[in-house]
Amino acid sequence: MTNPVETIRQWQNEFTTIRRDIHAHPELGLEEHRTAALVAAKLREMGIEVHEGVGKTGVVGVIRNGNGRRIGLRADMDALAMVEESGVGHASTTPGKMHGCGHDGHTTMLLAAAKYLNETRRFDGTVHLIFQPGEEGAGGALAMLEDGLFERFPCDAVFGIHNRPGLPVGQYGLRPGPMMAGVAFYDIVMQGVGGHGARPEATVDPVVMGSAVVQALQSIVSRNVPPIDRAVVSVTRFDAGNAYNVIPDRVRLGGTVRAFSREMMELVEKRMRGIAEGVAAGFGGTATVDFRVITTPLVNDPEETEALAAAAAALGGTKRDFPAVMGGEDFAFMLEKCPGAYIVTGNGDTAEVHNPKYDFNDEAIPFGAGVLAAVVERKAPRVG
Repeated sequence: MTNPVETIRQWQNEFTTIRRDIHAHPELGLEEHRTAALVAAKLREMGIEVHEGVGKTGVVGVIRNGNGRRIGLRADMDALAMVEESGVGHASTTPGKMHGCGHDGHTTMLLAAAKYLNETRRFDGTVHLIFQPGEEGAGGALAMLEDGLFERFPCDAVFGIHNRPGLPVGQYGLRPGPMMAGVAFYDIVMQGVGGHGARPEATVDPVVMGSAVVQALQSIVSRNVPPIDRAVVSVTRFDAGNAYNVIPDRVRLGGTVRAFSREMMELVEKRMRGIAEGVAAGFGGTATVDFRVITTPLVNDPEETEALAAAAAALGGTKRDFPAVMGGEDFAFMLEKCPGAYIVTGNGDTAEVHNPKYDFNDEAIPFGAGVLAAVVERKAPRVG
């Protein structure tokens, strides 16, 4: 089998230019109009069939080459709402927005894989190139699925990729089963009776109620989650009054929950509601809980993980028991509908993702694109 990395490396300058152009023009989730248009234009230049507006700003390219397996390759396109401090010449030209997670690199890697697959055609089947909007909490994966992604572009397997700072360029990591956590955001409103700070006996103090809830929420992981499982419950917001001598009538708490199974997410939600409502009732107040699942846990199919791991191992160093992380990834919704797997590729010694000094490492482009191309050739081999 040929090594796609070596072929794609010959196009390094071309795709570095594309990546840096995307980086300089970041767009937030479901607003990726310029990026989607650029992707569509590049695919058409390659002679690839293009479908735009899938899930609002998503793009799907189709390469047909025989009647074998149908393989999906997915990359995300959206940026983050943060100020860039990387100092690079291709830094964001849009105030308050930056590609702080490397989605500019992921999009470019999939474009490079598309060029390789379309030119070499060393596979038998159909490749669906899925350029997804809105991964950073905007619901892009669900938007594409609700727009009939897998009905319109059927896949026997689907694969995704992400860069990993700290992992050397040319190295890969993945694992079967849960690889990334499910993510939920929540808001809890504690309703009491406000009044003068000098007469607390005439109030039902929601600040005290809220403080008790913050403490009690810490018991969910330590006393309800089985020790062999993992979960995180973090309170990250506590919004109360704004005067020194006024006890407010309500307090709002907020935060995030992470877990590696839907069942554990449901357990945490149930206990959170019980704690908030019970504590509030004990103080004479009430509580309402808004628990929102942002993404389900990302679970790699064992068979597809092995195929992706074998493709990666032929290209560079691969760790097949890569640690699962509490970060979320809405590619998980696609994996619930179609068997597949998700892999990380080394970004080298760079700042961490979601850091204002982060920048995607262009040297990683051939390796990310290469493993996407390689898994297609492995899953849908050309006969003869």
